Amino acid sequence: MGRCPTKHRRSIAFVYASSSSVYGGCSKEFFSEQDIVDFPVSQYAATNKSCKLLAHTYHHLYYIECISLRFFTVYGPRGRPDMALFKFMDRIARGVSIDQYGDGSSSRDYTYIDDIVQGVLLSLDKARGCEVSNSGRGTPTDLMDFIAIIEGLVGKKAQINILPIQPGDVPRTRANIFKAKRLLGYEPMTPLSEGLEKTWAWHCTFYRIQSDDSSSDHDKSQRQRG
Repeated sequence: MGRCPTKHRRSIAFVYASSSSVYGGCSKEFFSEQDIVDFPVSQYAATNKSCKLLAHTYHHLYYIECISLRFFTVYGPRGRPDMALFKFMDRIARGVSIDQYGDGSSSRDYTYIDDIVQGVLLSLDKARGCEVSNSGRGTPTDLMDFIAIIEGLVGKKAQINILPIQPGDVPRTRANIFKAKRLLGYEPMTPLSEGLEKTWAWHCTFYRIQSDDSSSDHDKSQRQRG
């Protein structure tokens, strides 16, 4: 942004992706844009907090209209193959054990990619001042239930390695999307079960050449990048 030749133009609207990770270990039932986010619990969360500070600085100095969209656990077709969802789908299908960090009670506000895109498109002409808006569903799902849905789609039971919770992980996330509805007209439409079904269908189609049990996460990662 610092190199942008148009940084002094007041007509520019800057929309950028942030993350629910900025809320850290928030203990509130819903995570709201007004919550204090000064205590990140991971480097990733800290960098997202820094982006907000930079955006505020540019708005103050150059009057750039900007809006930060805090994404909540985005999933869907064409996602990164190293993320938990695709690891679970791949390994459960091949009968390989999956790693579960913690007792399975942690929860995430899983948000389907189409709903995220909806929020981005709605924000393009509605960035005013220096705004922040949550992009989630407001309906978290426990990890054990998340795995159970995938088991149902794959048609196999997961072999689970239970490991300690990783440093920087938070126990739960849940978006308050009242502001997004009011400011942007945002309305997430995809239930988790439907989104996972669509994702599994894409996964089966995309990896059809490597559907045998000998396929590896590395091979899939290479195809994804290609």
